[in-house]
This record gives sequence, C-alpha cells and structure tokens, in this order.
Amino acid sequence: MRSFMNLVTNEWLKMSKKRSFFIPYAIIAVMAVTVAWVIKRWGGNMDISVYEYTGMMSSIDGFGKFVAMLAIIFTAGMISKEHSQGTIKFLLIRGQSRVKILASKYAAALLFVLSLIVWLHVTCFASGALFFGFEQSPGVWNDMLIVGGSTLVYSIVYTTLAFMMGVLTRSTGAAMGLGMMAVVLSSIVIPKSFYKYVLFPNVNLSVYSHGGQPPIEGMTLPFSITVLAIYLILFLGISFVTFKRRDIA
Repeated sequence: MRSFMNLVTNEWLKMSKKRSFFIPYAIIAVMAVTVAWVIKRWGGNMDISVYEYTGMMSSIDGFGKFVAMLAIIFTAGMISKEHSQGTIKFLLIRGQSRVKILASKYAAALLFVLSLIVWLHVTCFASGALFFGFEQSPGVWNDMLIVGGSTLVYSIVYTTLAFMMGVLTRSTGAAMGLGMMAVVLSSIVIPKSFYKYVLFPNVNLSVYSHGGQPPIEGMTLPFSITVLAIYLILFLGISFVTFKRRDIA
C-alpha cells in the first residue's frame, strides 16, 4: 500500500510541476467571480443568496460540464504522453506491476477531478458571499450536497472514458477529442426505450432530485447508478487489460 501511495504522489507531483497545472483553477475562479459580478450588476431584481448562487453555478447545467471538459483536457495525456516521450519504459523497469502503475495514474486523475469540484464550490461560495447575501432557505445544504455529488460523478465518468481512450489510442488528441465529444453528446436524448441503456442519459444524476422526471420512461436513480457502474467497470477493465498486454519494448 505504501508503494502505491508513493506512485500516486509521484504522479501528482508530475502533474503539478507542469506550467498548465494551475490554469484550470484560474479559469474556474475567474468565471465564478465574473458571473457573480454580471448578475449583481445587470441581474435587475434577481434575488439570490450565496447558497443559491453556489448551487446554480456548481451544477452540471452551470459550470459542471465545463469542469468535466477541463478534467478531460488535463488527464487525457497521462498515458499517451508517457508513450510519446518514452518515459513509460522508466516506470516499468522500477519493479512495480503494470496494474499498480496504471492504478496510480487513475487515482491521480480522480484526485485532480475532486480538487476541481472542491475548488469550484469554494470559488462560487466566495464570489457569492462577496456579491450576494447569506439568507438561507431550508434544505439548502442538502441541495448543495446533491449538486456537488452529481457534478463529481459526471466528471469522473467522462474522465474515465478519456483515460481509457488514452490507453487504447496512445494519442492525447484522440482521447481529448472523444472525451469532449461524449460530453457534448450527453445533452442529446433519443426518446427510445433502448437508449436508456446508453451511457449519456444516465450520467446526470441530478435529474432525480426534488422528484424530477428522468429523460426516458423507466429510468430510476438505482437504474442509472447501476448503468454507470457497469460502464465504469467496462472502461477500467479495457484500460487495464490493454495496458497489461501491450508490448512496450
């Protein structure tokens, strides 16, 4: 376990030493402050509190999709760049199994996604506190928890998809392009019963909050969670089998 944590730490340090590492955090902060200022300046009679602003901007329909895209852009090249730069050979000669090496990269990617979601909530809350009031309505913390959890699941699913494409194609561009295309396709719903088994209509779990209706009849929260779990297992299974069997001579 200690060697695995060392590998994860090593992956995180490699990510954080890149010049582009802090750009996603800066973009999120600028967007959170700018939108709050625009609402305050030109929002007219729009009366919202810091809690409502945080929940609205942190949702998938707010900045959630954009944060998922930022995570895809940054993590798509975690495997492909190791191949293109030839550094993957140095990792494999250190006596660690391929499964452990790939798992450490995936764990670092998940940590990055989690840090973006937490940062999104922190900056939205700080911006809301700066421009709006603290008037709190009943159940507001529960709503924020649902929004945060939904956005986190949404980002993890698409980051895992991009991670798998990076392993399969060894191309940063292909992994990034396919991952972002999947995010765009997630807004398309085909009203046919077979489509409820596809990834896209199930990935936004927030549709089930407050008695909301699912995009396709017959879908429920346990059904969507099961479908997402199956897809995640499939994505990770393909990634690990491919990486383990690949010839890296």
